[in-house]
Amino acid sequence: MADGKMSLPVVRGYGETSRRDLWWVQPLAVFLGFSAFIVYSTWAAFQNDHYTYGNYISPMYSPALFYEPTKAAHDSESLAVKGLKRSKEQEHHTFFGPKPAWIPVALFSPAFLILWAPGGFRFTCYYYRGAYYKAFWADPPNCAVGEPRKSYWGEQWLPLLIQNAHRYFLYFAILFILLLAYDAIQGFIFFDGEGKKHFGIGVGSFVLVLNVILLSSYTFGCHSFRHLIGGRQDEISKSATQKAYNCVSCLNRWHMACAWCSLFWVGFSDVYVRLCSMGVWHDYRYVF
Repeated sequence: MADGKMSLPVVRGYGETSRRDLWWVQPLAVFLGFSAFIVYSTWAAFQNDHYTYGNYISPMYSPALFYEPTKAAHDSESLAVKGLKRSKEQEHHTFFGPKPAWIPVALFSPAFLILWAPGGFRFTCYYYRGAYYKAFWADPPNCAVGEPRKSYWGEQWLPLLIQNAHRYFLYFAILFILLLAYDAIQGFIFFDGEGKKHFGIGVGSFVLVLNVILLSSYTFGCHSFRHLIGGRQDEISKSATQKAYNCVSCLNRWHMACAWCSLFWVGFSDVYVRLCSMGVWHDYRYVF
């Protein structure tokens, strides 16, 4: 009679592993990267100022639905002029004008009105789930590494039940791509002292264009978008959407890289517009 062998499940304590590589580097890098972006984006959203510079607008504040009018009550006349100038710039980028009186000033920031949509799309992203589950929840810290809990919760209860809404956040993300593309186009239209429009090219113009390219690569390489294009086809090779499906699949192979590059560039785009508005950086441009 043949001998049968049965392997018992390996029970590891928290952090226990037989791996000899630097398995902790990846979750640590993800933790630091996510934490830095969350801290900065939260700080930037509370600022409610310096998010526009001429024809540029930070992607963290776009689309700006309302703006808070700046009153000429500053320490000096020069600061008052700069404050009113920023207020006029913000008014140019908003859809509905001044902030309604019923919205508390302490709670108001255009960023809070729009960040929930792209933030929800990234929070429920299939790649990001695996990344921050390891980095923040140690679930598990990495492959073949012991985790602090033994039970499996799944994604059937709140708050993890929200993860199932990823496909719906995709539609909002696509809408924001169109809005940011419009902002990127506006980044090539400059105003002179008389208010006339002129075509031009500035460093900020390329910053906003590259932001749209990276966000589009991340969004249209999403697993949900791939399923939307051809996931329900029995034979994709015979479908009219085969070429589109192949393009999405190509982007999907670079989904992790696009996720990080686009996240970094959104933050840098806000930094660029903010520092230009504050007069720290100079936007080199050529206006025709």
